Amino acid sequence: MTAAAELRSGKGHRDENFPVASWLIDARHRGPILAFYEFVRVADDIADHPSLGEREKLDQLDRLEKNLLGEGDENREGVALRAALAERSLSPRHAQDLLTAFRLDVTKLRYRDWDDLISYCAYSAMPVGRFVLDVHGESRATWPANDALCAALQINNHLQDCGKDFRDLNRVYIPLDAFAAAGAKVEELGAARASPALVTCIRQVAARNEILLRESDPFASLIENTRLAHEVAVIHAYARKIVAMLQTRDPLSERVHLSKGQFALHGLTAVVLNALRRIGRAGPARKPQDARG
Repeated sequence: MTAAAELRSGKGHRDENFPVASWLIDARHRGPILAFYEFVRVADDIADHPSLGEREKLDQLDRLEKNLLGEGDENREGVALRAALAERSLSPRHAQDLLTAFRLDVTKLRYRDWDDLISYCAYSAMPVGRFVLDVHGESRATWPANDALCAALQINNHLQDCGKDFRDLNRVYIPLDAFAAAGAKVEELGAARASPALVTCIRQVAARNEILLRESDPFASLIENTRLAHEVAVIHAYARKIVAMLQTRDPLSERVHLSKGQFALHGLTAVVLNALRRIGRAGPARKPQDARG
């Protein structure tokens, strides 16, 4: 069987729509986060590979999981994450949940409604943030806000790439009932430009995703580690900008991504505002470790 590394798309952590272990994260935490990212990246590339059949994709993902759990060492990404988890005494559960999502990517091409999509995000997105929180030793009380932000990020990405996912993979994450409510058809995703009905469908889903983002508003303030709180504030700011763009642009014919300048501007603004908020909440009742970096 081909090694997973040979199936890589070439995409790396600097190519994502959101920061991955950026300079805001303390250097001592970047290693395990990047090991997790590389594991997830190769699994994602397997699930999306254009020339692999369903059975081979599932076999590759099973093999990757076995390497993660200590059965064999064929895939360096599984071995590296296994070592990183052992060093921190962390569970492989979050990585295994993501593998469940990638198996769904291979076998499930449509989502019935919003709840069905959120159930997918519980495997495909929420575990990423939970892992980062665990690496930093954060409380699980942060998980609900994390889950809302991670799901919103995932749905933003689904809407940004809805045309490409349909054309290249016959994969549709926009809920089928959203198409029906707007009077649109799934097949319209293959067009060069969205029809008025499809535009309405996409914007309605984006509006619902904006509500999900609002549920994650308190997230950064719940995080004890200051540098991680800044990172979350930046990611949240990016997500808010993207969801606003999705409510005014057609992702089939227009760019719905931030430029480098927008990344810098929104990121810096988010850090400054979050720093001011954290200064404002500091006081005698706050424990010294709450400000750790």
